[in-house]
Amino acid sequence: MNDKSTVRVTFINADGKRIEASGKPGESLLEVAHRYDVPIEGACEGCMACSTCHVIVQDPWFDRLPEPREEEEDMLDLAYDLQETSRLGCQVLLSEEVNGMVLRLPRGSHNVLLG
Repeated sequence: MNDKSTVRVTFINADGKRIEASGKPGESLLEVAHRYDVPIEGACEGCMACSTCHVIVQDPWFDRLPEPREEEEDMLDLAYDLQETSRLGCQVLLSEEVNGMVLRLPRGSHNVLLG
């Protein structure tokens, strides 16, 4: 039985290593990744001014997320290894609907800060 105050996620590194992590509802994937030393840069510290927190959401969780805002889609256009299920980790908030979500990290990132 899952504790509703904890949401579990799994990050998969480019080399296939799985990192099991968890956070509280409302926390961003970027915050959780940093707490668990997942190699996601987040150069703009979650201000949506870069694409270095790019993650690739695995099915079926992608369809459970709210639609990205236009600003996020614009930043994703700058992301390395962009996929149809790409999102910015700073914009994906944990919720019970995505408990167990699996995310793949891209093979690299472009560190282009805007602003």
